[in-house]
Amino acid sequence: MPQPLVAAHRRLAALLIRSSVLSLVPPPLSRGSDALGVGAVQTPTGLSGAAGGYGPYHVGRGPALLGVDPQPTAVVQALLAELSPRRTGPRGGGALRSASGGILMAALALAAWAGEPGAAPPPADLVVLDATIHTAAQSPARAEAMAVRDGRIVAVGTSVDVRRYVGGSTQVLELRGRTVLPGLIDSHGHLDGLGRKLGIVDLVGTASYDEVIARVAARARETPAGEWVLGRGWDQNDWPDQALPHHRALSEATPDHPVVLDRVDGYAVLANRRALELAGIGRDTPDPPGGKIERDAAGEPNGVLVDAATAMVKSLVPPPTPEQTERRLLAAMNACAAVGLTMVHDAGIGRAQRDAYAALLERGTFPIRVYAMAYARDPLADEVLDRGPENGDRFTLRTIKVQIDGALGSRGALLGAPYADRPGHVGLETFPHERLEAIARRARQRGIQMRVHAIGDLGNALALDAYESAFGGRPQPKLRWAIEHAQVVRPADIRRFARLGVVASMQATHATSDGPWAEQRLGPERVKWSYAWRQFLAAGVPLANGSDFPVESPNPMLGLYASITRRDLDGRLPAAGWRPEERLTPLEALRSFTVTGAWLAFRERDLGTLEVGRLADFVVLDRDPIAGPAAGIPDTKVLRTVVGGVTVYEAPGASGH
Repeated sequence: MPQPLVAAHRRLAALLIRSSVLSLVPPPLSRGSDALGVGAVQTPTGLSGAAGGYGPYHVGRGPALLGVDPQPTAVVQALLAELSPRRTGPRGGGALRSASGGILMAALALAAWAGEPGAAPPPADLVVLDATIHTAAQSPARAEAMAVRDGRIVAVGTSVDVRRYVGGSTQVLELRGRTVLPGLIDSHGHLDGLGRKLGIVDLVGTASYDEVIARVAARARETPAGEWVLGRGWDQNDWPDQALPHHRALSEATPDHPVVLDRVDGYAVLANRRALELAGIGRDTPDPPGGKIERDAAGEPNGVLVDAATAMVKSLVPPPTPEQTERRLLAAMNACAAVGLTMVHDAGIGRAQRDAYAALLERGTFPIRVYAMAYARDPLADEVLDRGPENGDRFTLRTIKVQIDGALGSRGALLGAPYADRPGHVGLETFPHERLEAIARRARQRGIQMRVHAIGDLGNALALDAYESAFGGRPQPKLRWAIEHAQVVRPADIRRFARLGVVASMQATHATSDGPWAEQRLGPERVKWSYAWRQFLAAGVPLANGSDFPVESPNPMLGLYASITRRDLDGRLPAAGWRPEERLTPLEALRSFTVTGAWLAFRERDLGTLEVGRLADFVVLDRDPIAGPAAGIPDTKVLRTVVGGVTVYEAPGASGH
């Protein structure tokens, strides 16, 4: 072979290996999966919508060796020109744009290694060996090893093959069979809320109202008189007496401090007498629009404020300083990294949080990726709608978050018929429908994503109405608009999700937390419409998974466990799982925490799977939650979390793992 052509072959092969870009030949769409085996050097698959379906599961399969980008760079085009005089159009490539050309490109890449004895690819920055890797890709689904250079994956395959990427300065992780998953993505969490919770009274898991009072009183004794005492996490459904609490006993225990305690879902608070007095809430205070002041039998406020009424006391709490907000967000991101999350969809931020994120980015203290949604009620929403999407590698803001109703536990979720355990009450509509429709129309015009919180069946129907109006009655799957929670959805509206191309962004642990009492709220027939993961998937609706932390734990292992088993950790649900017909398979659960989360954030070419060309976001675990016994999933420990090829969390004693 002439030396110039040999040189061109080697230069092209090196470029392909270094850049690890996508397939030159557009792959056919398929729902199936390949079985190439661990030893294959795989081509990354594109994730895109297609005629006849939409969402991240409409993926393609490229050739089984190595590919290049559908839109080659100028350098690739120049090298293609050296290899073939047949160029057709500005993208170049000529005959190499056929399927056989794609295989030829792979052969050329391999020839660059094999042409000389002992030839090896350029060394990687990081190599993972002897692992159990679940790629979440179509093929290969499993691998033993992978190599990372410049933050991206450059090889996936066997340890024998990938060991060739080890150089003098390569970091090598010999995992001895431990499990590697793609970086896990929580598609609905609240980072500022999590950071705030880390600094206030933790009421999660309290088994009685007396225990709540004891924890709060202990904090009050450590707090100067007159300062606010804040807490979060109580849930009356976990107490022997499941009635909403009365502030009387709490007020007696905390006479010198205003106290505000968020319910576990964040959509109701319990305030003591001092806080109610500061807010001017008394017997004659009317319910605010979209909110409710709960009252005792004598008509006096009992201290529980629901939905919009919570602002009557929360607005009096001194706001955090910018520095405090930055510390909260950084603490929350570090906590997420420690449980294996590499990306969070932050479900509602305002200007204060956006400015804090900007400051953290400027300082380079940003351990995970954040895909943020602007609260519709915050001035930030208008800024986003005016300027359009703000896209970045670590921080993206291109979404408006609207809350259309409340939560099921506090009976704020908007139902089409009264609650089974409160006749005459249907919940609360917390956002004007006309304003929702106006925001949706404006968002579509500006290329902004919409994500609407809707829990009750009427809330979900109204959200779909607003989307359908903005869509002009036509399916718009490319917009990737979602409904958050989608907890109680009529079967006809599940079909409407599919017809319109709307995503169901759900939280598996909500089902297992609410399961013990959901039927009390909904009744035996309507409960069949709830937490219907399998029904959504069967209808062809993409299912993104998350936790809604700090409502639930941010630990995605608990979400995987709930998804696969429909069981809780306390034994209150049936051993076979609550409504087990809605369970997900382990692979479906994994993809709901990886592939769909990346796709919903418009990052499917970078994130969600462990494939050549993807960013190297992954987590190392001490056991296998996908192929191992489901009972062990909640006890799974994170040994290492890696974002863009850089370790952002390492468990004590996990060096080298």
